[in-house]
Amino acid sequence: MITFLVSIALLIIGYLTYGKYVEKTFGVNTGRETPAYSHGDGVDYLPMGEKKNALIQLLNIAGVGPIFGPILGALYGPVAFLWIVFGAIFAGAVHDYLTGMISIRNRGAHLPELAGKFLGKVMKHVVNAFAILLLVLVGTVFVTAPADLLHNMTSSWLALPVILLVIFAYYLLATMLPIDKIIGRFYPIFGALLLISAIGVGVSLIVTGAPIPELTFTNMHPDNAPIFPLLFLTISCGALSGFHATQTPIISRTTQKEKQGRRIFYGMMIAEGIIAMIWAAAAMSLFNGSAGLNEILASGGPAAVVSEVSIAMLGAVGGTLAVLGVIVLPITSGDTAFRSARMIIADYIKVPQKKVMSRVWIALPLFVISFALTRIDFTLLWRYFSWANQSTAVIALWVGAMYLFLSRKNYFIAAVPATFMTMATFTYILNAPIGFGLSLNVSYIIAAIGTVAVVTAFIIAARRGLQKDIPLEEDLKQTA
Repeated sequence: MITFLVSIALLIIGYLTYGKYVEKTFGVNTGRETPAYSHGDGVDYLPMGEKKNALIQLLNIAGVGPIFGPILGALYGPVAFLWIVFGAIFAGAVHDYLTGMISIRNRGAHLPELAGKFLGKVMKHVVNAFAILLLVLVGTVFVTAPADLLHNMTSSWLALPVILLVIFAYYLLATMLPIDKIIGRFYPIFGALLLISAIGVGVSLIVTGAPIPELTFTNMHPDNAPIFPLLFLTISCGALSGFHATQTPIISRTTQKEKQGRRIFYGMMIAEGIIAMIWAAAAMSLFNGSAGLNEILASGGPAAVVSEVSIAMLGAVGGTLAVLGVIVLPITSGDTAFRSARMIIADYIKVPQKKVMSRVWIALPLFVISFALTRIDFTLLWRYFSWANQSTAVIALWVGAMYLFLSRKNYFIAAVPATFMTMATFTYILNAPIGFGLSLNVSYIIAAIGTVAVVTAFIIAARRGLQKDIPLEEDLKQTA
């Protein structure tokens, strides 16, 4: 219990201290006009309040990631707490803040365009393809997970394909309508439901004296799966997630002032870290250790753990409400995943989105592809999502590092976590069955060489960037 409480406290302290340092390093400009005003189109670009943006950002980035990922990561034991705490403070929140703020400085640009500007034109095309792949995978995963939960809640009387089609229909509407019509109107309510359900589970763990294990570096995974790199890809949302880099530009286009960025981007990542801590602690303490947790995961997956924990901690009524909150989570991230994919494609092929039909013909093919992917096994999808997700995070962190380097500011706040995760993602794809299937030792060696090559390429590109004098931000008027 002490480890759990200290971890929650560290996350909050991290926001108040390191978050402020990151903000100071970046250097906000309170008098600079944001894209919400300079590029207002009434669809994707329009100003919304700070609290509303913060709750929408939390829902956008949350999904089932900070719940399902930590539940799976709980198999490793309390060592997972360390990654959630230090990952969220020094990697995830920095990642989210920099991608959000750099996007604000560049008319709300998405990651592919930012990568092209700061890492070279070739990277724009690479990241564009990568981002679309990630977003379609995210959208598919975040259709399958809530559909399964609803299917279980209705005792299977409602056919799964029907549930899938209903969710896709909602996604289509939320993807194409102006952001203030559905997302801006209902997400703050859903955000409150998410926070209340997570806090309810967390308080119940404390009040009932749940046997949350204390910190140990022992690998408790029943299959003895290696902590590095698997833990760092299993727990992504809640610690560090590249999916967030695709979501922050949505809110960068509705943010009123740069000063709001720390609360919206850095703060909501810390909030997600707290949610991840609660669910990891619940999974570790309520099933008689990792063996019991592994058993329930094998029989019903993370969704079964969510149901068991919710009912056990909050009772029948409260547990049902908590499960409904978990169902809302992926749905409210899935729709923004497709919305983000539409916006990225539109930016890439330079198609304005003011007309409805311009949105329709971009969005529909994405939904057709995603529906086809729902026929694939969820666990396989999750593995590909995890790798694509963290690879995107690596790219976003290197973009942030380059921006700070060219600004002659402390770029190590982004470069250090970028280097660590470059090594992790290389090792994973080299070793994993869905990748090259090499032995772990061989994967470590090749990954180390690849990481050194990436760092070297960054240094060379950074020096060239200084010589070219790349404009760091779009030239906009300053307001009083």
